[in-house]
Amino acid sequence: MTIKDTPEEWEIRGSETPFTGAKTSVRTDEVVMPDGSVARRDYQVHPGSVAVLALDADDRVLVIRQYRHPVRERLWEIPAGLLDVPGENPLHAARRELYEEAHVKAEDWRVLTDVYTTPGGCDEAVRIFLARDLSEAEGERFAAEHEETDMELARVPVDELVRGVLAGDLHNSCLVVGVLSLVAARGGAGLDALRPAEAPWPARPFAS
Repeated sequence: MTIKDTPEEWEIRGSETPFTGAKTSVRTDEVVMPDGSVARRDYQVHPGSVAVLALDADDRVLVIRQYRHPVRERLWEIPAGLLDVPGENPLHAARRELYEEAHVKAEDWRVLTDVYTTPGGCDEAVRIFLARDLSEAEGERFAAEHEETDMELARVPVDELVRGVLAGDLHNSCLVVGVLSLVAARGGAGLDALRPAEAPWPARPFAS
């Protein structure tokens, strides 16, 4: 048996959107179950996101600390952001987020992993990139607003982040998945065997 997620779509008898926000919305679908019954499923419709695990020459990961109101915590995270434009190339978006949140650029980009953050209640898909060969970006810093005006930046050794994840001290999903995927890739075929930065992404198809 091949362990691989596969596309599938059950019949939808009806659909409505009871809430539409600035970036996301909530949809209610009436879905036909295998036994023929119909169940209502509410979920958040999300444009998708990118995240960047930026690894420097000293084996440190660039992380940011930001207040997240829904969970009432300040979380350590890796740079990330929404795919603001439908069909946007995720690599272009990742470069933008790394520049805007950390004023850093990278020369070597690869796909670290692709995840659905909460597939039981949201269709958000995230592509997490590995960025290496880092340097300070040129030009003026991006003008931060809202929660980003209070962000902290740090570079933390990979081993320290792993310890924090396993101790239950770090909770951001992109950071957790990204750091553990990095360690797994190193223990396997190596970082240079990761998918190229422009690898297809069926969850969020994009133009080259």
